[in-house]
Parts: sequence; structure tokens; C-alpha cells
Amino acid sequence: MRDSRSSWSFSRYRGIALSREQAENRAEIFFGRTGNMDGGDGRSEQIRDRKTHIIAVGNQKGGVGKTTNAVHMAAALGETGRKCLIIDLDMNQGATRHLGVPSNSFLGSYEVLIGEEQPLDVVITNGDEDLELPKNVDLIPASRKLENTEQALHQKSKFIVEQNVLIQPLRSLEGKYDYIFLDTAPNANVPTIAAYKAARWFILAAMPDPLAITGLNDALVDIQDAQQNGNPKLEILGVILSGVDGRRTRLASQLIAYVDRTFRFDDGSPAKFESSISRSVVVHEAQKEGKTLFETHPQHKLCEQYRELAREIETRLGVVPAAQAKRTKAAANTDGEEMAEEAVGNG
Repeated sequence: MRDSRSSWSFSRYRGIALSREQAENRAEIFFGRTGNMDGGDGRSEQIRDRKTHIIAVGNQKGGVGKTTNAVHMAAALGETGRKCLIIDLDMNQGATRHLGVPSNSFLGSYEVLIGEEQPLDVVITNGDEDLELPKNVDLIPASRKLENTEQALHQKSKFIVEQNVLIQPLRSLEGKYDYIFLDTAPNANVPTIAAYKAARWFILAAMPDPLAITGLNDALVDIQDAQQNGNPKLEILGVILSGVDGRRTRLASQLIAYVDRTFRFDDGSPAKFESSISRSVVVHEAQKEGKTLFETHPQHKLCEQYRELAREIETRLGVVPAAQAKRTKAAANTDGEEMAEEAVGNG
């Protein structure tokens, strides 16, 4: 609606409650396994058959690829037939702009958070207002008004629990989407805290950069806080490393090894997804066009990296068995080799 007004838990740290400083210095951070969710195949045309996975994406440091990852994870899953919704909760409107939606032009997440609109009334779908979104991806846009969320809620009622304002709106979307991605701001404001309280899963985004890794530790402490204060079911799904250069510096290699070694589940398996996202200028080119890489550079290696990441996500959630995901990956690799050979032959 256009705005006419302009299986892994992080609940314990091995049973020890850590301070922020302890979390940063601890050599091992573990996540307790709670088992796979039975997600079904998620492809039913009947809305009532959908299992909705609500995933917050974040880091307490900006500029780490958080929004790019959220948008492209949704687009990669949308390619497979999954129905996805991105809710932009960052007043900088990164996801909104990345998808080519004009800034501050539509009702969106702000109106939902303060209770003035229902989510389905502000969802932007492919073709709305002549906008072209990725296949099977919808959006609830952000606006600069998000910075006024706390003030607006206080004006409505002093009894509103700010951290809980996203719970009921998301509940109303259950069964209507396979995946809902909450793109959060890199700070602990009301929309971000509301996302922590309402999400079922959390994906941490980072780059091989010292400040980004520190931001991971800060986010982990906030996640633990949310688990202990109202959302005990919140679980870490994994850590995405993006902006990974093939010609790594020694420091970058050390930081990647640190994430591999430090962020692990209770069974010893790494929390970091196997699929890392390379650094490339094509990301910025796509952002400038208000498109995803699947639309602007469909044959680029980053597209396949995001497809592999999508398969990992579905495997960790138990939506797709690991064996099936491996077969799909092998088929995709074969297709890629054939296209490369064909391109060489035509050249």
C-alpha cells in the first residue's frame, strides 16, 4: 500500500551465562542442538499446509552484507518455489532499495509495528505499482519513520510492551509463507529487539573483518538475552561469511579460521555455513539497479553460492533431507560445467 502521507539453540553457552566481555574472549561458543524442525516440502499451493520459518538476519555491526544476504537468500529460495517475505526493519531501508522500491513511498513495517496496519495490508507483491520483485518474493518495506517507533508506541499507550510488537503481526502471517526474513538494523533499537523476540531462527552475517567478528559476539549476547527474557525458542541457524576474497590476506584467513573454530554447535559441527559468499562488484551493480543478482547476473558464481546456501538452510531446518540436497547440488554443478563447456565451444 502506497503511503499517501508521504537444529541449534543458543540458550545456555554450555549452561554458563556470559557477560559481553566473556563472550568476546571465550575460546569456544557452543550452541545446543534441539533437533530438526519438520518443515514438510513447503510447496503446497494450499496456504494451510505451509510451515512458516521466521528467520532474523543480523549483526551489531553495519556493512557486513546482512541485507544483501537476506535479499538473496529469499530470492534463491523463491527460485525453488518457496514463498518468501522480507520484512525490512532497518530505517536505512537497505532491503527496500535493493528490491527497487522507492524510499518512503509505501506504508510498511513502521505502521505494522505501531499497530496502525496489518501485515497483509502493506505487503508489496510482484507487479504492485508496476514494481518487479524476484520470483516468489514479497516485501514489507521500511521507511525513515522507523526511528520514531519507540516514541510513537509511548504516545499510544504506556502499557505497550515494545519488544513484543512484532509477535502478533508475524503470527497472522503463519502458513502464508514458507520463509519470512527479518532484515534488522545494526543496533539494538525497538524494531531490532522486536525481531529478536519474535523470530524462531537467527542467521548471523559477517565478513572476515575484526569489527564484524566483534559484532557477532555482541549479537550473540543479545540473542541470549532474548532467549532468557521472553523468546526461549530462538535458535541460531548459522553464520554466513560474505565478502570473502579469493586472494585472502593473512588477517582475513585468520579471522575465517577463528569463526570456524569458535562458533560451533554442541556436537562439534561448525555453525558457519559451508557456503561462503565471494566479494564482487556485481553486487553493487545489482543494488544500483534495484535488482538481485539472479536478475542482473544469473550466471555469476555468486548466484550459485546463494543457491548452495539456500540448500544448506533447508537441510539444517530439516525441510530437505541432506542426501537430497547433495543430489541437487551435484546436479547444479553438472549443469554449470555444461554451460561453461558450451560457452567455450561457442567462443
